[in-house]
Amino acid sequence: MTRLTRPAALPLYTAAASLTLVGALAGCASEMPATPAQPAPDSGSTGAEPTEPGADDGAAPITGDFADGTYTATGSYISPNGTETIDVEVTLTDNVISAVTVGTNPTNPTTSRFQMMFSGGIEAEVVGQRVDEVEVTRVAGSSLTGNGFTDALEQIKADALSN
Repeated sequence: MTRLTRPAALPLYTAAASLTLVGALAGCASEMPATPAQPAPDSGSTGAEPTEPGADDGAAPITGDFADGTYTATGSYISPNGTETIDVEVTLTDNVISAVTVGTNPTNPTTSRFQMMFSGGIEAEVVGQRVDEVEVTRVAGSSLTGNGFTDALEQIKADALSN
């Protein structure tokens, strides 16, 4: 008895499986939304607006008329070594920062170095600026300490509004 084999059937199965895979991939591609082109910043188009004020950036910044005076607060931030703090003293005159000092509270030598760099460079960044317009990120090579400064400054602004 001779057994018949159908070697030609193997390419049919392979072709069918390939078509199924291509169809599945094409179906996935049609479900993905197209990325809209972004307008150029000076084109006059505002693009999509957030549905609620402040919805895209968290809490609304504290603004208003701040009482003149000297205010202090301790700001905290997270570093690779854990939670760190800095002490901030700000003098406000007509809503403008007229003086600032930062006290350091390092927990290790690396934090000490970055807090000292920040402390030495912050005055040049914020003195003369309106307190409600100050945005501190990297100062003198220190990037994380700015988060502690921002935390303390928000506390100071809240205190200066309530006076």
